Amino acid sequence: MSEYEHYTTPLTARYASEDMSRLFSRETRINTWRELWLNLAIAERELGLNQVTAEAIEQLKAHVKITPEEFDIAAEEEKRRRHDVMAHIYTYGLAAPAAAGIIHLGATSCFVTDNADLIFLRKGMDILIKKLVNVIDRLAKWALKYKDMPTLGFTHYQPAQLTTVGKRATLWLQELLWDLRNLTRARNDIGFRGVKGTTGTQASFLALFNGDHDKVEKLDKLCSKLCGFDNVYPVCGQTYSRKIDIDVLQPLASFAATAHKIATDIRLLANLKELEEPFETSQIGSSAMAYKRNPMRCERICSQARYIMNLIPNSLQTASVQWFERTLDDSSNRRSLIPEAFLFTDSVLKILLNVISGFVVYPKVVEKHIRAELPFMATENIIMAMVRHGASRQECHEEIRVLSHQAGYVVKQEGGDNDLIERIKKTPYFKPIYDELDKLLDASTFVGRAPEQTEKFVKEDVAVALKPFADLITDDRVELSV
Repeated sequence: MSEYEHYTTPLTARYASEDMSRLFSRETRINTWRELWLNLAIAERELGLNQVTAEAIEQLKAHVKITPEEFDIAAEEEKRRRHDVMAHIYTYGLAAPAAAGIIHLGATSCFVTDNADLIFLRKGMDILIKKLVNVIDRLAKWALKYKDMPTLGFTHYQPAQLTTVGKRATLWLQELLWDLRNLTRARNDIGFRGVKGTTGTQASFLALFNGDHDKVEKLDKLCSKLCGFDNVYPVCGQTYSRKIDIDVLQPLASFAATAHKIATDIRLLANLKELEEPFETSQIGSSAMAYKRNPMRCERICSQARYIMNLIPNSLQTASVQWFERTLDDSSNRRSLIPEAFLFTDSVLKILLNVISGFVVYPKVVEKHIRAELPFMATENIIMAMVRHGASRQECHEEIRVLSHQAGYVVKQEGGDNDLIERIKKTPYFKPIYDELDKLLDASTFVGRAPEQTEKFVKEDVAVALKPFADLITDDRVELSV
């Protein structure tokens, strides 16, 4: 049957990276289950369970990676048993017959399903953090490059005081630094369900060790350590609390809000023709309008970011309806919820890194927009210059007010350029400052401390935040397949 005859998720077909797609693959999941069973057996043998033999351990190690043929066996077994974990216990036992009787000894299904999910959450965070670090690093370098370039600031999407291109980027950077903090905190807070038994009481393991509570506690810690976790949740029901999913997914949704804001700003600047995302030489912007250069990458960021943000109510609802020690109405929901949250976030980061790596700035357009608004912004400076030459502030204010309204009429009613300065140059009243007008209109004198703020922020705040992640920073080119 053709691969094109079934639905496939665009997440893996179009958007997410290879490393994130592989993390949430069926192969990685089952291999992780097998590693968990192996580590449980190793810990049980080390703590004195003689029924777990050295031969059993060696066979489990030899077959810890599942084969395609074993997937087929497990699929047939799951049809018969209607239980995926039992199907894979059976399949692993066929490959390691000396261990068939001790695989999953004392454990419940959530020993593998939930512990594996916690492993995936932590590894997924590692992948995202690396990408986010590189987004921050490249955007910081870009901000420094353009720290001195004046540009119109906007409030209410109306022209306001000037800022610089680089200073505007620091607003994006600051939020990304908070996202890095949030993702790192969430990653480091992830613990392990460990070895807790069917309802979290460890009753089955207490029976295995003949009532020895100390050995049961050691088993929990040893098995968790073998799996790479020092932090083990002290209590749980059958599952780890689904509040952990909220704690992990909330920072992803918060980052998605940041990415949406950045991409929206870029889309608005693209409309002004001041800034563009990368555009390939053979890329088509519109099937009908050949001249168009649509900001499709940023539009995709916004689209996917909205999806991520809307996953949070799902995780909240799932956590709120877990009755007593557990219910099963979370299972099939989370099979999609968690991978999609990570795969979409991974995709947004990949696109964002591609966009930032290929930003195109059009200085002449930026200057044109400044020239259209700066005369109005400079009126206070012009008044002060006239006062220094002995003019009355009130009289000068009235002269400027009249000329400003005339220039505003030309701009708004006639669609012309802002000719306020030309009007001032033709008005004898302002003759004392004719020679100063160019200096008074120097855009660099209207940006305040924007260049200094940008440099200080990047060299201090950003540098400190990135220092622990220095080995993750690369200059690798980011390609988008579609």
